[in-house]
Amino acid sequence: MTLRPEQLRSHQWYGTDGLRSFSHRARTRQLGYLPEEHLGKPVIAVLNTWSDINPCHVHLRDRAQAVKRGVWQAGGFPLEFPVSTLSETFQKPTPMLYRNMLAMETEELLRSYPVDGAVLLGGCDKTTPALLMGAASAGLPAVFVPAGPMLPGHWRGEVLGSGTDMWKYWDDKRAGLIGDCEMSELEAGLARSPGTCMTMGTAATLTAAAEALGVTVPGASSIPAVDSGHDRMAAASGMRIVELVRRDLRLSHILTREAFEDAVTTVLGLGGSTNAVIHLIAMAGRAGVRLDLDDFDRIARTVPVLANVRPGGGPYLMEDFHFAGGLPGFLSRIRDLLHLDRPTVAHTTLREQLEGARVHNDDVIRTRDNPVAAEGGVAVLRGNLCPGGAVIKHIAADPGLLKHTGPAVVFPDYRTMQRTIDDPSLGITANHVLVLQNAGPKGGPGMPEYGMLPLPDHLLKQGVRDMVRISDARMSGTSYGTCVLHVAPESYVGGPLALVRTGDLITLDVGARSLRLEVSDAELERRRSEWTPPPARYERGYGALYSEQVTQADTGCDFAFLARPGDIPDPYAG
Repeated sequence: MTLRPEQLRSHQWYGTDGLRSFSHRARTRQLGYLPEEHLGKPVIAVLNTWSDINPCHVHLRDRAQAVKRGVWQAGGFPLEFPVSTLSETFQKPTPMLYRNMLAMETEELLRSYPVDGAVLLGGCDKTTPALLMGAASAGLPAVFVPAGPMLPGHWRGEVLGSGTDMWKYWDDKRAGLIGDCEMSELEAGLARSPGTCMTMGTAATLTAAAEALGVTVPGASSIPAVDSGHDRMAAASGMRIVELVRRDLRLSHILTREAFEDAVTTVLGLGGSTNAVIHLIAMAGRAGVRLDLDDFDRIARTVPVLANVRPGGGPYLMEDFHFAGGLPGFLSRIRDLLHLDRPTVAHTTLREQLEGARVHNDDVIRTRDNPVAAEGGVAVLRGNLCPGGAVIKHIAADPGLLKHTGPAVVFPDYRTMQRTIDDPSLGITANHVLVLQNAGPKGGPGMPEYGMLPLPDHLLKQGVRDMVRISDARMSGTSYGTCVLHVAPESYVGGPLALVRTGDLITLDVGARSLRLEVSDAELERRRSEWTPPPARYERGYGALYSEQVTQADTGCDFAFLARPGDIPDPYAG
């Protein structure tokens, strides 16, 4: 079916005989457009997260022009909308606090303006889920354009991965192994082009998930940001959205239960970021699909890790992954684990989309009989310390710590931890378990990436590079270590993590998927009766709305009023 011009959503604004349509046409002339340029054509919103303060997206101003070029070529009419940029690098306390705000902005812009479809430009960690959450709620046809990874870093003959090598060399500095001169050189060599982190961090993981969901053109997620192929991909996306609008192929046709299962399979097989657990659950909820931690744990046991990319694998980076075959090549090696008969924005079926996909380097994208790890890279933990669940990226942890019992050292908040972690009077040894409280969705606030707790400097100087660390926070996808994250319910609302005391024994057993506080139920009940809720973080403003509405990590940290089902009518444009 091809929509006629009068069936387009934008026709309500432009095509009737009333005063409002006259006004809309007159104001469009004010913008400098001829009637022939837009009347009766699909109107495409180009939502751009570009800004001067977001190095991951600084090239998206140019990519928006390529998208528009594609829309014009296909017979559509593009309109660019600036939306919140959510710079992972600079926005505090964390852009996760504002993911749902960008989702709301996306949804309401698409609903309230005369647009028939959208191209979504994002990539830095929270922008991908936010844009797709909002677009799914708005219900229009949409195509996602990933920002793409930056070029590899270089320093003294070494190839650097942003984020991952930052943590590594910062520990080396604290251990006294390198000094200010080396750090100054690293500052200049770590991030050398526009684009997202070139490791398999959160950005690369989530844009790969978007491609696996079927909302990008094939191969889009790994094209380096400054490659000319990225410009061509943006133009192709602009052309594609016009066709989707004419066919009325909405996101609801793409974002099915099968699509989300395939996205989970992809994330786990890539050894991707733990942050994807929260975001995919939230994205699925907006699409009317129930996805939970049990789905991740079930699928993790069926898919091997095949992407030999830092930080879970190594030594390769995203540019290597791209030229080894990218996501189409990767997916071609796990076809039997995918739902191949579902549609994508580019093809009638995923099966058709993967025809001809190949891998060109078997060490970057491993074969099934030579995996990086036998099971998916994220494990879901249960136990009396995390009744709502917790996660660990076990392929990026010290194997010797995956089954460990040790005494807790508890920090009530991140600032206290920063101030005291190196205090020798705490007597911290490599056997201890570092516990951070009040860093979850409400307590953080916004669940910052505090979960890769720093090790005490005296242990770093002894050569210790990993310890068991537990928190209700998140962790950068570029990070590594034996870090248990997303403990739910969080300590700020009285979850069991709030009841841990320094000296309590904690047992982590990743093989058994278990996390236990070795304290009797009676003692925990006594402590719970003495626990008092902390004061509210915010008294007004967006922070107060966030605190009132945000859900826990195991349900995606969406806003309750946005996640619940219910219809919203299109505005009356007459």
